[in-house]
Formats: sequence, structure tokens, C-alpha cells
Amino acid sequence: MKERIEELVNLANKRISEALSGKLLNDVKVEFLGKNGSVTSLMKGMRDLPPEERPTFGQLVNEMRAKIEKAISEKEAELKKKEIAERLEAESIDVTLPGKCVKEGTLHPITLVKNQLIDAFQGLGFQIYEGPEIELDKINFQMLNIPEDHPARDMQDTFYVTDNILLRTHTSPGQVRVMTSSKPPIKVMCPGRVYRSDDDATHSPIFHQIEGLVVDKNVSLCDLKGSLETILKKVFNSDDIKTRLRPSYFPFTEPSVEIDVSCFECGGKGCKLCKGTGWIEVLGGGMVNRKVLEMCGIDPDVYSGYAFGIGLERIAMLKYHIPDIRMFFENDIRFTEQFK
Repeated sequence: MKERIEELVNLANKRISEALSGKLLNDVKVEFLGKNGSVTSLMKGMRDLPPEERPTFGQLVNEMRAKIEKAISEKEAELKKKEIAERLEAESIDVTLPGKCVKEGTLHPITLVKNQLIDAFQGLGFQIYEGPEIELDKINFQMLNIPEDHPARDMQDTFYVTDNILLRTHTSPGQVRVMTSSKPPIKVMCPGRVYRSDDDATHSPIFHQIEGLVVDKNVSLCDLKGSLETILKKVFNSDDIKTRLRPSYFPFTEPSVEIDVSCFECGGKGCKLCKGTGWIEVLGGGMVNRKVLEMCGIDPDVYSGYAFGIGLERIAMLKYHIPDIRMFFENDIRFTEQFK
């Protein structure tokens, strides 16, 4: 029996030394020490021995088990050390190689201009209202004094979902929603995306606006001019900017004006940017039409107001000298990374 035990120990040592992976070593462990392993089977045979031989036999088997467990434990440590060394070698880093820099992102120029305008408006006490981009024809057109047969609809041709539902052509519907749900005094700005059937170097089927509305007692065009001059000075970062109002026409304002700024490149002397005039057209506005106030439930004999609309792409193109509006939507990283 002693010889049998020695044979098992030698066989176990041989198999352990031949195991080149943790899986193979585990197979050896099961073979000798498992539930149906050689050592376990040997222990089961102890009941067939005479009682006086059992203690000695049990001691020999336990010593054999201890030797095999020790050999397996030492082999496990050896394999683990080898595995760590191989992993370190495979995952080694050459610190002399140039590093990989992570490029920093930047805000889109339209977002930059939007944030600057919002900061300027909020500094004058304007609140922000963002209405839905899918709008009712009644709110987008009719309540802004643009009935179904009005020629101004040709200038704002857009995308219809149904005969009465469309993608908004301006953010002015937000002003209507505010006037029909709030009482004067009102001082609100409405930023957001708008949609029209245009597509060329200076027009896009999707673009961005910020429209402002003030309704209170004794509001005049002087208030409009003063507010816009303050805002435009901040956006174009120049205290020398001047504004002028030119007569124009919009169905929802009366009187209506186009607002120009003195050229911030040449100081009004005339250059390529202002086409030699010294002035640059930037936005439109005017006094809120009496009919619009009436349709929104505001008494035009008590209250007056001014409204204006600013195209964010227009401001960004002027401020950053961008020649084609389509560059805003091409997602060319060479373009956007210039605004870091």
C-alpha cells in the first residue's frame, strides 16, 4: 500500500509539472483530489483494511494529500506569476512614443451667437419663451395678421403637415402664445429653429431666430431703437456701433422698420463688407399691429408694444465673416474648430 501511495505522489508531481495553464492544472487537481479522484478513492478503500492498520494508512494518505496540495499550490503561484509577466510584456507602453491628444470640442457659431444674444436680452430684463416647432396655421399666420390670401405667405412658404398644421416659419407664434396667456406688461424673447422653403448661399430651409416682444403702456419706437442698440453693441463687441431705422413693411407691425448698424469693419467709411454704404442691415421690427393686439385679447388703446426678429445665421455670418450659410450645416470640423 505504501508503494501505491508513492506511485500516486510521483504520478501527481509529473502531471502537475506538465500542466502549462490554469485549466490543465485544475484538471490534475480534479483527477487526484476531486470527488472521484485517485486520493479520494484510496481513502474509500480504508474500510476494507483491518482496524489496527487503518490509523497508519490514514496518516499516509493524509500526508500524500498534503504533498499533492502543496505541489498544486506552488504550481498555481508559478503559473500566475508567468501570466502576469506575459500580460505586462504584451501591454507594455513605449513612453518615448508621441502621445495621442484628445481634441477639444467647441460650441457651434450659431450657438455662440445665440448665447451672446440671450445674455444681452436677459440683461435688459427679457424672459425666455420657447414655443413648439410644429405650429397651427392660425397661430403662425392668421393671428399675426397674415390671412390665407395674404401675399406675405409667399415670402414664408413652408412645410405643411396638414392643411392646418405646419413647421413654423418664424418664432413669432411664441409671442402670440405669450400674449394670449399673459397680461401686460410683457417682455419676452423667443429663440428657436424655423423652417422655410429656401435653399441657396444666403438662405436655408432650416435656420434660427430670436424674436423679441415688449407690450406695456407708452411703448414707442424710441424704446425699440434703444434696446436694439444696446444689444447689438454687446453682440458685435463695439461701443461705437450706431443704429438707424428705415421704413419697411411687415403684416404684424405698424409702422415697420429695417434696422441697420454702422459697419463695424470700416466704422461707417465704406468697405467690402458694407458694400461701400457704411451700413449693414441686421434685422427687422416695428410697433405691434393693433389688429395683432386685439386678436390676442389686449386693448390697443391702452397698451402698445414693439417686436423684432433677429436671424442668428445672419448675425453669425456678419460677425465671423462666413460667406455661405450652408457651411453652418455641413459639419465640417475644419470649419467648426475655428471658433475655439
